Amino acid sequence: MTQGPPKGLPMTVRAKGLPSRVRIHEVGPRDGLQNESAVVPAEVKAEFIHRLADAGLSTVEATSFVHPKWVPQLADAEELYPRLADLTGVRLPVLVPNERGLDRALALGARDVAVFASATESFAKANLNRTVDESLAMFEPVVARARDAGARVRGYLSMCFGDPWEGPVPPAQVVRVCRALTDLGCDELSLGDTIGVATPGQVAGLLTALGAEGIGPERLAVHFHDTYGQALANTFAALQHGVSTVDASAGGLGGCPFAKSATGNLATEDLVWMLHGLGIETGADLGRLTATSVWMAERLGRPSPSRTVRALSHKE
Repeated sequence: MTQGPPKGLPMTVRAKGLPSRVRIHEVGPRDGLQNESAVVPAEVKAEFIHRLADAGLSTVEATSFVHPKWVPQLADAEELYPRLADLTGVRLPVLVPNERGLDRALALGARDVAVFASATESFAKANLNRTVDESLAMFEPVVARARDAGARVRGYLSMCFGDPWEGPVPPAQVVRVCRALTDLGCDELSLGDTIGVATPGQVAGLLTALGAEGIGPERLAVHFHDTYGQALANTFAALQHGVSTVDASAGGLGGCPFAKSATGNLATEDLVWMLHGLGIETGADLGRLTATSVWMAERLGRPSPSRTVRALSHKE
């Protein structure tokens, strides 16, 4: 009789042509909590981040230095970030919308920052009150100064596959903005399916178009929302094209406060279940991740939307 895997672990069947290791870029404490109606206390956020690091995640996006008026849920960035000083060996990226945000982040010792651009004019206007080109011009001194300070810079690009106002987004439009962010000096680009409408064929098409422009998978990350249940399928398509950095949110927290049709991010636990089943290393402990998301869900007063969290935390 064939022995199955231990309870709580997937059967491992390796697939050819996939990365041997994936770096999970955990976005729950920032992208996840920014969309919560209630403000989570800084001490709870700090414990959340510590628990995620203890579960083996090497990159945990901590907060955003955006003006408190726009995202009040993250208004405590100056209070939170010093609480993470003991997390040596863990990357703690922060979002910086402009030079003022960068100043605040650098003053606290942040050396891993991100800017947030849009592939579409409609979302650039809704999110930044600027055109795409105006927003890129705003980011130019931010990226330059961050790099001069020795910081690593990630460029988020939202609405890469569909936009609630403009509909499907042509790959050439995304490639143009990706090229601009690369030319500004971004070390990594995160391709966002902000409203969760992408399908695997779209993902493959965009990655092929970017490769033809000289922007290969080693510089790319993917950031999928699960509105139509396609996030894991889209991730698998990206893995087939060599992408080895995947954004995910513990417990499936998050959406986007400026795109009301956006639902939760790909759940970190769902991603880890798939990756471990494919024999891909992540460094993550699925049991500890699940326990962390259950803990956070209790503090938010509602169950986690992650199917893996629900399956593994189910009491028989």
